[in-house]
Amino acid sequence: MKNLISERVADFIKNYPPFNVLNSKSLFELAEQVLIVYKEKNSIIFNVDEPQHSHFYMVHKGAVTLNNPTNSNIIDYCDEGDIFGLRPLFANENYKLEARAHEECILYGIPIDIFKPIAKKNNQVTIFLMESFASNTRNPYAKNQKGQLYDNEGEEEVTTEVVLPDLQLANYSKKLVTCSTRTSIKEAADIMSKKKIGSLLITSKDLPVGIITDKDFRNKVISGQQPITASVKTVMTTPVITYPKNLTITQAQMAMMKSNVSHLVITEDGTPNSAALGILSKHDVMVSLGDNPAVLVKAIKRTSRIKKIKQIRKSVMVLLTGYLEQNIPLGLIAKIISELNDTCIKQVVEISIAKMDTPQPVKFAWLALGSQGRSEQLLHTDQDNALVFENVPEEDLSKTTTYFLELSKHITKGLNTIGYEYCPADMMASNPKWCLSLEEWKNKLSYWIGNPGPNEVLMSSIFFDYSLAFGERSLLDNMSDHIFRTVKNYPIFLVHLANGALQSPSPTGFFRQFVVEQDGQHKDSFDLKRRALRPLVDAARVLILSHSVKAISNTWERYEKLAELEPNNKELYLACSYATKALVKFRTRQGLANHDSGRFIQLDQLSKQEKMKLKRTFKAIKEIQELITLRFKVTNILG
Repeated sequence: MKNLISERVADFIKNYPPFNVLNSKSLFELAEQVLIVYKEKNSIIFNVDEPQHSHFYMVHKGAVTLNNPTNSNIIDYCDEGDIFGLRPLFANENYKLEARAHEECILYGIPIDIFKPIAKKNNQVTIFLMESFASNTRNPYAKNQKGQLYDNEGEEEVTTEVVLPDLQLANYSKKLVTCSTRTSIKEAADIMSKKKIGSLLITSKDLPVGIITDKDFRNKVISGQQPITASVKTVMTTPVITYPKNLTITQAQMAMMKSNVSHLVITEDGTPNSAALGILSKHDVMVSLGDNPAVLVKAIKRTSRIKKIKQIRKSVMVLLTGYLEQNIPLGLIAKIISELNDTCIKQVVEISIAKMDTPQPVKFAWLALGSQGRSEQLLHTDQDNALVFENVPEEDLSKTTTYFLELSKHITKGLNTIGYEYCPADMMASNPKWCLSLEEWKNKLSYWIGNPGPNEVLMSSIFFDYSLAFGERSLLDNMSDHIFRTVKNYPIFLVHLANGALQSPSPTGFFRQFVVEQDGQHKDSFDLKRRALRPLVDAARVLILSHSVKAISNTWERYEKLAELEPNNKELYLACSYATKALVKFRTRQGLANHDSGRFIQLDQLSKQEKMKLKRTFKAIKEIQELITLRFKVTNILG
């Protein structure tokens, strides 16, 4: 008769190392002897100095922490499929750490006496266990392990080669076309015309001695200085400027500016005394810089056509993909991509203003809201924007509003053209509700803050995350000052904002299983934005507002500031910062891979490692929401 429990155990452990390399006979022999252990949250599995157990453990459901009780540090964090308590396998001594159920758990106890002979027959198992026993921990809460929890999603501790323009090697043309010093100017011109090239290398005894370019023909031949029958020696630029093949883009730019030349000759040893390998032109340098942020910014600012901006934005996505592949820290990626996105928006606004029949009646500010306002929008997502214009006399208000609504329609249409979808909720400046004078905005914000119902809290919270995309900064500053003054006069608003921050649904259900959408277009998908990112964003907003910090809107920067302001909660805030970066980077990668916003994740397409990375970020979500609940006494006041 089959043992159904043993079969279920075998079906689970066979998916994880080191059991995934065992044959079926060994796997079922082991599964029949596995001890199933249930542990409540915070209960001890083994203590420091406790005598070794007769088995080591594997997490089936839930999570376990390995702790150093002397300094309260969490040393390691074990999730589904992880094994721990390996010391009895390698050392005849008591446990050195405390193992505690971080939440309700089901564990599999793997009997050592049964497992040892199986392991001895399999070198892969032995190697894995030894590496696990000696491996580094992965917990961001431990000060000396920050960033390792998320592996490639981590930021500060990742060591990787970052290819930036000052390090990027220049791509030079290796198809050399040469002639001797005795070649006539006419012959040289014929060669260049036939080969469709802009320069010709002059050699003597196979060594580079000069170069002739289109510029030389214009300045020295067409001008009449030399006849076309003269030799190229009379018009060539000499000596040539030579460099070795490992020349970087920055070095090439500096060399060209220093010597006032447009071509460099690449030689074997970097001197004119060795054979030429190729030629690097100023055009080659510009091509190499094609996806460089500075070049893209210049290209965006030069264009007068919105469709051209759309084409340039494709290069921005190429740049983003390259940065992710190089594992450049997300903070730096976000700053670069946000600056490029802001430049695109500014140019769309400039072009739209030029389309208006009359000059703008008063100064205005175009505000980016939501993820764009927080500098967290890396992919093409929905528009969220607003417009505020200077106060005007009552008799001029209608006419002024009409002007800016028309302008806003041009802008939102332009943004849609370059890749920003229209906001489904119509939270755009083309909506009269989001295109107001400064005084009208102040009145609306005062109402939202003074009458904090669910919808009012949602609307006002959006304006804690705005940034200036174009126009008069004093208008934005004036609005910000008004918001903070009003919040100070209505302290209960913070409690309502905290309550709103707790409304996002949990990312996991019973035994930390992903909670997926139950119906609709995205049925069975995991909503990364609503269930994981939004709770962290909302929590950071209310906490930073409670400290009256105005100038920071980015979520991970808010948490880093909170870590400075509240040293006692530093580890939690830094964990939230890392979690936010990890989730944004994960969403961006998913979006690029699936050509969408990356919001809805198909879990069956994720590896176990990817799922575990996601779940590890959820720990920070749970703990920051617990902190908010206690700090703002949400349940006591609103319950």
